Amino acid sequence: MSSDMKARDALFDAARKATRHSVATYSGIRVAAALRAGSGEIVTGVNVESASYGLTCCAERVALFAALTEGHREFTALALVSSVEPCLLPCGACRQLLAEYAMGATVWCSNLSRPDRIYETTVAELLPDPLIYLPERR
Repeated sequence: MSSDMKARDALFDAARKATRHSVATYSGIRVAAALRAGSGEIVTGVNVESASYGLTCCAERVALFAALTEGHREFTALALVSSVEPCLLPCGACRQLLAEYAMGATVWCSNLSRPDRIYETTVAELLPDPLIYLPERR
């Protein structure tokens, strides 16, 4: 097995383990994300739902915010696992934030019942023209 596949599998293992912490009180859809920082460290996140759906936070954003809070600024890959078949892809808000902080990252998506079915893409493919604020250079 190549080192790339081992790295991908480690991300999926971390995401699958994290799904048990999903707070899917309303939808029943468990989602977990594992984000690999440039240092190689893996940071996980799960979906956290609210009765006010607008306050719900996706697993990808939870993982990204946790990683940023820990001081990570470079990211190479994201594995997303859900209880939905065939799999969930990041929503628009997650795509925008991933584009701002992890544009070069590979994204792998799968589900809990068929972990061998993996959808692979990149953040850049998911959101090719993100809204990015570029301050004027003086």
